[in-house]
Amino acid sequence: MTKIKSAFRTPHFAFVAVLAVFTYFFGLWLPFFGPDEPRYAQVAREMFERGDWVTPMLGGLNWFEKPSLLYWTQIASFNVFGVSEYAARIGPALFGLGTIASLWIFGRKSEPSAVADGLTNATRHSFANWLAVIAASTLGILVFSRGASFDITVTFPLTAAMVSFYVFDISQQKRPVAIAPGSDQDGGSTLPLILFYFFIGVAVLAKGLIGIVFPFAIVTLYHILSWRRPSAKLVVSLFWGTLLAAAVAATWYLPMYLKHGWPFIDEFFVQHHFQRFTSNKYQHPQPFYFYLWVLPLMTLPWLPFFFAGCWKVLRGIVSSQVSETHGKSDLRIASSPLLLFAFSWIAIPLAFFSLSGSKLPGYILPAVPPAIIIAAWYIFGLVAESGVWRKVILGVASAVFLVSIVLLVTAVPKFADFDSVRGLIADAAARGYRDERVFGLHTISHSAEFYAAGRLLRDVNGQQKKLYSPAEVATEMQRANVRLSLVLVPPEYLTQLTGSSVFRRIEVIRSNGEWVIVAVALD
Repeated sequence: MTKIKSAFRTPHFAFVAVLAVFTYFFGLWLPFFGPDEPRYAQVAREMFERGDWVTPMLGGLNWFEKPSLLYWTQIASFNVFGVSEYAARIGPALFGLGTIASLWIFGRKSEPSAVADGLTNATRHSFANWLAVIAASTLGILVFSRGASFDITVTFPLTAAMVSFYVFDISQQKRPVAIAPGSDQDGGSTLPLILFYFFIGVAVLAKGLIGIVFPFAIVTLYHILSWRRPSAKLVVSLFWGTLLAAAVAATWYLPMYLKHGWPFIDEFFVQHHFQRFTSNKYQHPQPFYFYLWVLPLMTLPWLPFFFAGCWKVLRGIVSSQVSETHGKSDLRIASSPLLLFAFSWIAIPLAFFSLSGSKLPGYILPAVPPAIIIAAWYIFGLVAESGVWRKVILGVASAVFLVSIVLLVTAVPKFADFDSVRGLIADAAARGYRDERVFGLHTISHSAEFYAAGRLLRDVNGQQKKLYSPAEVATEMQRANVRLSLVLVPPEYLTQLTGSSVFRRIEVIRSNGEWVIVAVALD
């Protein structure tokens, strides 16, 4: 086992650690991807420009879809680094590294018997290092840590909360038998419990009610699977701990309610919590089994080890049931706190989001850390026995980071240019069109929320307005009292615009394959 410890003193492991941190911050300056990143960054920018840390707004109108934590990280970054893609993504990148650090602590606090037989404290701590390596190189964590979105923003505090509870639970199970239940020493230190409830409050700030529903449900299921009643200390903590979590969450929810009242409650809780869960109002339908294949894919490149770990656990449970008949059992696996906790942690988000009427891949990210724990548990059994496996695992992790960097230099910028209007708006500005209104013909661009902020046409509900003919564009220009404007149009509709007689001048600036940006003048 001393070989495991010495493996982490090699230049190879130091190289992997430095490479991981470098990768998490490399390329954050690329254009925003998809519809969400530019909108969330623009909401934060509008809050930043108003000096308002309370009310999210988009296009000058209230935007009550999401809570404040991501916006707060972005506003803080804007104050330090200025408004940019890099500043908008620094918070999520740090939260990704925070998730990895939380799992490292989880590995440090795991009992040696929960990882493998016959381990010393030193090799237990090596498990923490391997767990961190696996977590950092898992694509689900690596990819979502690079985006200005809420998925990694809620995954970190949920992971920190669950690790804090696990630390408390392990210390509770290690307490001397002679200590009477209910005494001051019953259940070990109170600090992990304080952190548990504190991070629950942070998770509520990050994503809403799942921040408190998931931890409580996971802890409940864990006790059921462990066939243990919660300790008196844990039960009592529900009273003061829930108040602590509520106090943390109230730093945003209370001023929001005092300022906006029922409209905030209706849009944020009724529509974006309950209706999102019970209906397909927001147009993200997927089959019930969607996350049964999305979650494993999130564990790449460690998916085979995740499956192998799950199979080993199930086999251990079955063998424990027939131990008396066959004379052999793997009861250690079936009753392992580490594994029972990890499976409870996976089960709650998986069941919850599978039942939801609205499904997106990132929703299941809070279930990825426990999946990583299971994969790392299985991998550690391999590296404990073979120097070849140690080299393979470190080599795969290094390859993930190196390939990511290469892609961020080569292929990803090309895709970003196709997916974003940043280059189109920049080319128009280079031609002198810096402040002109931007209209969408047969399209709307959520990317333009950030890159053409304050210049977009909106309907009465504050949504971008899609126009369907050059005549409509001309009408809106007259209504806005502008003679010159920019039009974003899909390439297949370009001839409709260039062949129109309603404009005196039409200048095609550039196409990125997804949109063409065109300058039009009425006279």
